[in-house]
Amino acid sequence: MAAVKERGKSTAREAVSPLPQSSVRAPRDRDWMAPTRPVIPLRLARRPRPRRRRHLGPKNALSISHPKGLKMAAMSLRKLLGKDEKFFDLLEASAEEAKASTAQLGRFLLNIEDPTKRQGLSEFVLTRRKDKRITSEITEQLCKTFVTPLEREDIEALSMALYRIPKGVGKVAERISIYAGPLPCEKLRQQVALIEEAADAVIFMVKQLRKGTQLDKIQDANARLQHAEGAADKLMLEFLKDLYNGPYDAKTFVIVREFYEMLEKVIDRCRDAGNVVLQIVLKYS
Repeated sequence: MAAVKERGKSTAREAVSPLPQSSVRAPRDRDWMAPTRPVIPLRLARRPRPRRRRHLGPKNALSISHPKGLKMAAMSLRKLLGKDEKFFDLLEASAEEAKASTAQLGRFLLNIEDPTKRQGLSEFVLTRRKDKRITSEITEQLCKTFVTPLEREDIEALSMALYRIPKGVGKVAERISIYAGPLPCEKLRQQVALIEEAADAVIFMVKQLRKGTQLDKIQDANARLQHAEGAADKLMLEFLKDLYNGPYDAKTFVIVREFYEMLEKVIDRCRDAGNVVLQIVLKYS
């Protein structure tokens, strides 16, 4: 009996004795949420392959060292910086239309005395519409181009100044075409000749913008333009003196004076366009 009691005590002591420290793990909060990741042996783990660099040679893409690639890069840079000279082309085209309108007015006055040889206004309308399209194209390109060769305000101001020249010429031709009374045609032709001289100076000045800031040539052309305007002012004064003292009735006096003033405005618009070009050159010189 004593042996059985001793064996029971030893069994109870073994049941109550604590477990070894190495086999006990402290409980963790949210241990059940820890994801289970498969264990991959190191020898089976795959290393990421390095990316192969694509060769940018003549077969795949033109490099800068390639002659064609260098040319394409220069063209792209010129287009980005606005150096593709499209604004110079448009401004010169607008100046050409202004010069063409003044030449049309001179031809129109040559046959104004003969009603059977009078020309219509279709040429003036076409020139004005063409110049208007050029002005709209300049405005559109200003919105699309990131960097322009000249300041945007200067390009827009010059474009509008050039557009006003054929617009004024067209108005003069319209007014003369609806008047059936006597006209001082020789005096009107003298004014138109000075307008053509001023238009020649304007188109020369506009074409010089492409070549850079050549101040000497611009100043010489502007001097010719100012001389033409001064001569037109003197001629206008002589015409008004003759009109005031001549045998004209009130109706003819008012109409002829209006024609003189409209022609004077045209040459003033040529002067304004020349002043814009001169200011641009002075700004960049």
